[in-house]
Amino acid sequence: MAHTKLRPAFTFTDEKLAELKRVAPEAFADGKVNWEVLKEALGEQVDDEGAEAEHFGLNWPGKRDARRMAGTPSTGALVPKPGDGVNEDTTRNIFIEGENLEVLKLLQKAYRGKVKMIYIDPPYNTGNDFVYEDDFTEPLEEYMRRTGQVDEEGKPLTTNTRADGRFHSKWLSMMYPRLRLARQLLRDDGVIFVSIDDNEVHHLVTLMAEVFGDENREALMTWRRRHNQPNDKTKMIGKVAEHIVVFARNSDALKTQAGFQGVPLTEKRSGEYKNPDNDPKGPWTSNPWKAAKGRGGSKYTITTPTGKKYSETWYGNEGSFKDLIAEKRVHWTDDGAGVPRIKIYLTEAMEGGQSAINFLKHDEYGSNQDASAELEELYDGVKVFDNPKPTQLLSSLFHVGSKAGDIVLDFFGGSGSTAHTCYRMTSEGAGARQFIVVQMHEVVNEKEESGANAKGLGFDRISDLTLDRIKRSSKALSTGKKEGDFGVRAFAMTHSNYRAWKDYHGTDAKALEDLFAAQETPLREGWTVEGLTTEVMLLEGFPLDSRVEVQKAFKKNTVQRIHHEWHQHALFICLDKKIHTETIAALALGEGDTFICLDTAIDDQSKLRLSDKGMIKTI
Repeated sequence: MAHTKLRPAFTFTDEKLAELKRVAPEAFADGKVNWEVLKEALGEQVDDEGAEAEHFGLNWPGKRDARRMAGTPSTGALVPKPGDGVNEDTTRNIFIEGENLEVLKLLQKAYRGKVKMIYIDPPYNTGNDFVYEDDFTEPLEEYMRRTGQVDEEGKPLTTNTRADGRFHSKWLSMMYPRLRLARQLLRDDGVIFVSIDDNEVHHLVTLMAEVFGDENREALMTWRRRHNQPNDKTKMIGKVAEHIVVFARNSDALKTQAGFQGVPLTEKRSGEYKNPDNDPKGPWTSNPWKAAKGRGGSKYTITTPTGKKYSETWYGNEGSFKDLIAEKRVHWTDDGAGVPRIKIYLTEAMEGGQSAINFLKHDEYGSNQDASAELEELYDGVKVFDNPKPTQLLSSLFHVGSKAGDIVLDFFGGSGSTAHTCYRMTSEGAGARQFIVVQMHEVVNEKEESGANAKGLGFDRISDLTLDRIKRSSKALSTGKKEGDFGVRAFAMTHSNYRAWKDYHGTDAKALEDLFAAQETPLREGWTVEGLTTEVMLLEGFPLDSRVEVQKAFKKNTVQRIHHEWHQHALFICLDKKIHTETIAALALGEGDTFICLDTAIDDQSKLRLSDKGMIKTI
């Protein structure tokens, strides 16, 4: 069929250009966009008011570079860490240690449009918390020193202090590319929940409206995170609440595809369902059938079992009411002489839940204190994280935004609450979610009590502690459970297995020859089969939980078959230095299957023989 070279570069600029070419092919010439033709094709949709035109939106120094950063290809790769996980051969859950902007780029091809829900708890920009330092946000060196962004040696500091002249700009530049990439991963009916406090909530809402579209804003939720009433006399108003900003990928799809559901009934709410008439369908409560004043409906006369007549405006038409009577769902008030109400059964409410609300009380959804107690229980009373989120809160959000079998992504993994919550929901029979949690290899801050405690337990990096919490919660919640995925596979971000090309601007012919000689193989020194296999998987659009099976039928080469239910075809990968003729002869590719190997492992004649069998890609 075909033989091509497998190259690592991939950006969603390529994908978007392909989509644009499909819609407006006339705007492309020699692979480039002809802007004049494109503008003609777009017609009235083009803003031709010029660069000086004023538009509503959020702007800050560094925004253009932040936008560009989202489209820059990653130079990293993910490598599996066998032995660091739990039930690694069967689990679908993923933990990734790595810088989340780069990780989001690496996940783009495999997970685009596959994630149902994203929950993140990013740095709140309080002036003391960690802010990811992306190079494009750095101003001039002198300005950085003067504003405290770098030390005397020019090294970036890890906090975004309020004395910083670009306090908000740095935070926005950190969030913007990550949100743009996150949006691409969401399903059409996907949703994103972002925890935040007062420092940046106003900016975050505006930023997300730009990235996701204001028409896809679902809610600004408020969660009371503290039990006690603060008594800080230095502040006029004590803060007891945080916010959760909620946006949909596509609000229309979210609603038409039943992309959300209710939250489980609380014990208090369930207790309101009674069964005074011994209804065989079980406990029930009721809703009025008579329309509230000023509400629309249908007007007709209803006769009660006692003969009393009511001519009113009702919520439904007369035919619907007769159906409800036939289903024995009508409750007549005043011993049959009053207006009718419609029964709502507890079994129905338990199945569908109740509508989520935008104010979350600490006694129903958990508090910071509850979260700390929950975490300290795993660590024998030792505090190892500050201000973790309670699984009670997150499970309520996950109930609303996802269903059993869906993927939940958290790329600010922190204390690992997302993974713990997924395990909790699995253990409670609330529907197992598949999680992907990402946490940077950040150094533990020993100046904080929690950091000192973590250090005392032998943890130098936050990511190590995050994974440990995941494994501890897995063990605690899987005890006695015969079913459910309580496992996790661990990956770490490292540099790509491909060599990075270095531009040469000199005139030394020997130096240029050496540069080309070094590129005879596209791979770095020290590349590994495991690392390159994972990198190739993602480049080919196969997710991290794909099945990787060594094919025992091949005796002289190690051939791996990679498959996943998202793809009808499979990958066959052999990274041996030489591929034997017996392997080539025995290779049988199905329709759409791809065979990948090192370019130096086969000669031209073998490439032709392999090409006759199907799609061949070489490295």
